[in-house]
Amino acid sequence: MIEELLPDSVVAVEAHGDDGTEPAPLYPEEAAVVARAVAKRRREFAVVRGCARRAMEKLGVPPQAVLPGERGAPRWPDGLIGSMTHCDGYGAAALVRATDLASLGIDAEPHAPLPEGVLESVALPGEQDRLRRLAAEHPAVPWDRLLFSAKESVYKAWFPLTRKWLDFSEADIDLVMDPHGRMHGRFRAALLVPGPVVGGERLGGFEGRWTVQRGLVATAVAVPHI
Repeated sequence: MIEELLPDSVVAVEAHGDDGTEPAPLYPEEAAVVARAVAKRRREFAVVRGCARRAMEKLGVPPQAVLPGERGAPRWPDGLIGSMTHCDGYGAAALVRATDLASLGIDAEPHAPLPEGVLESVALPGEQDRLRRLAAEHPAVPWDRLLFSAKESVYKAWFPLTRKWLDFSEADIDLVMDPHGRMHGRFRAALLVPGPVVGGERLGGFEGRWTVQRGLVATAVAVPHI
């Protein structure tokens, strides 16, 4: 599901469902990070790292620990960039060689409306207006949850390039439905603060893709080299 949203150079590995099977063991240094976490958190942590290690193998990189770094962003092996996401019953990791992309962000969320009051705290007035129009035209898509997911993917792509926080109000996202009416499409994130510099050029925004399937909303941003 995630892989179809990303360039061919990216390897994505997913884990669907929760059948009670234990995920692959964590490395000791990873286990120490979640030693005091609740069982659900420990499992999610392990599932996405299992996905990441399988992606490393597909790229010919020896599997190794993935520890959280600054602001919780994963620290990848030299020469790789990537992103991870998890929600109830789903986990995924996407990795690519740093020579192929400048940055990468993925996110998955449940196919359900946002809790009451959350949209107003994450969406700009113009975004809310666009969501109302989209909801009237395509009511089967959870547009508020999709916007939230897109903002998460944008932040995950932004942070490795800037090492700075990006507030929900600092990116204006325009979601576009596939012209054939299928449950996927694209989005453009216009940055409302100075963007990162890639290849000597300052970016004004990011491009992304989205899909709704298998009870999930998924988004991805791939930032090419310039």
